Amino acid sequence: MTNTTHIAPDALEDLRKQIEGSVFAPGDSGYDKARMTWNLAVQQFPAAVVMATSDADVVAAVRFAGQQGLKVGVQATGHGVIRPADGSLLINTAQMAGVEVDAATQTARFEAGAPWGAVLEKAQAHGLAPLLGSSPSVGAVAYSLGGGLGWLARKYGLSADSVTSFDVVTANGRTLHVSADENTDLFWGMRGGGGGFAIVTSMEIKLYPVAEVFGGNLVYPAALAGEILRRYRDWIATLPLEFSTSVALMNLPPLPMVPEFLRGKSVAMVRGCYCGPVGEGQALLQPWLDWQAPIANLFHPMTFSSVAEVSNDPHDPVPGATTGAWLSELSDTAIDALVRYGVSINGSSPFVLTEVRHVGGAMASVDHNSNAFPHREESLLLDVTGMAPTPEAHAFVVNYAREFKSALEPAISGLYANFTERDEARHAVAHSFPPETLQRLAALKAKYDPDNLFDYSYQLGDGADAS
Repeated sequence: MTNTTHIAPDALEDLRKQIEGSVFAPGDSGYDKARMTWNLAVQQFPAAVVMATSDADVVAAVRFAGQQGLKVGVQATGHGVIRPADGSLLINTAQMAGVEVDAATQTARFEAGAPWGAVLEKAQAHGLAPLLGSSPSVGAVAYSLGGGLGWLARKYGLSADSVTSFDVVTANGRTLHVSADENTDLFWGMRGGGGGFAIVTSMEIKLYPVAEVFGGNLVYPAALAGEILRRYRDWIATLPLEFSTSVALMNLPPLPMVPEFLRGKSVAMVRGCYCGPVGEGQALLQPWLDWQAPIANLFHPMTFSSVAEVSNDPHDPVPGATTGAWLSELSDTAIDALVRYGVSINGSSPFVLTEVRHVGGAMASVDHNSNAFPHREESLLLDVTGMAPTPEAHAFVVNYAREFKSALEPAISGLYANFTERDEARHAVAHSFPPETLQRLAALKAKYDPDNLFDYSYQLGDGADAS
């Protein structure tokens, strides 16, 4: 077990008196559950965990951390932990999960711990959709702070662009309302610039009129991966904004959660979600079916509440390692590298997923100075995940990914913060944001968190004020 900072028993008792929720210290029966992240490869040992149930709990916890000289980590669902919050005061907002939808204004307001699935369910009851990502189990707030690119991105843009306001607690324990009219500098920075400036306790977003989509996967043999990627490169140039798509090279484990016909196999999948009339989506997909019959055609009309079927991300926590990058092009050289590193031949690749997403569209049409999110001109995004059940396996995946990205280097044009973790996330800020954006973020950090209290929250915790 990693050494943790010790908090005196009387200080802990004083904290417990201020908190409506729960406080767990090492040795307490609820501590291990409270400290866990969604990625089982990440182990963290905070000095204490506050299971917050209200804004007042967050305020009390932040003030306590300042008094005790502790850094603060924040998590909700436990996805996207940048680095283990060892020795910190970890504020867990999972119990702050309230969601309210206003159908008349087409907006949703939810607390810090709400997963996208809870927002989606209430919005879909009114025929409305949030701009969630591929997995409903991911926390809505943290996802949006990093930008947020989901299956409606080409039509409606980033999740960060849909945010209309935040309620936050600052490093000095103050509560602020942040919007286009109040604390506008923070409103600019938190939409795409991450959570290293303040702790979000609630957020309001716009919703969009999407009730039914045409989505799914075409499953092809991995041997066709290179040809598929070249066809995909030409195909996406013909697509309207309503069609968000990707190609996923997958090496599927022989586990019960995987459909039997795919267990233990490597495949190439053409994925997509079309948010227009079903017949139009079918017509746009037809060139693939005319080219070659897939192993399986899993495209079908679905309610948007079922959109998780497209990516079919794991429902339960797993041990993994993740990386990604913006790609400036799908050149033949880049495609060769994607196939060489992404398709496993007799166990040659530790990657479960190597996915290239077609984005752009509405993301690019937004004023590039409206918030901190960078790389709006890009149209291709790489997402890579490998399983890492042991520290040795994690190190192997990270090193393999480093070699892979080196082979891709001519096509890599930057990093997307939501697809990085650990050391890469902490040290790659200069590749995530242009210099002028970094300067503005550094000024925000100096204004709202000059002592870097929120050191664990996001890679900008120690990156925005770096050279």
